[in-house]
Amino acid sequence: MIQTRNKIDPNFNPASMSDLVFLLLIFFMLTSTLISPNAIKILLPKSASGQTMAKQNVTVSIDTNYQYFVENQPTPEGELPAAIANYTANIQDATIKLHADKTVPVQYVVTVIDAVNKINASTGQKHKVILATQAE
Repeated sequence: MIQTRNKIDPNFNPASMSDLVFLLLIFFMLTSTLISPNAIKILLPKSASGQTMAKQNVTVSIDTNYQYFVENQPTPEGELPAAIANYTANIQDATIKLHADKTVPVQYVVTVIDAVNKINASTGQKHKVILATQAE
């Protein structure tokens, strides 16, 4: 009698499944870092003479509800100088990039400029504020 050696194993081998799960995990970890979940939706004013700055140390945003954000962290108006000072403590002549929605009244922009001027007066620094715009 001749016996065949090719027998089908009815057990499931999970080795290939773990490789697949590992590759999917790496894929989702890499793609999730490309998404900015804390983005603040702002329509920037338009400018024909837009220039790009090579280095911005701190980003301050003002949304349509007139709320301030320092580096995407909600910040009350009274704490604005302290929050900006925390980010510029070890930086000589920092640049603060201001993202203000085009519907925001000028007074809110001036409040950020005043906060930076207050920091400059108390520390002797020469931090400057630039207004982010959108190209026409």
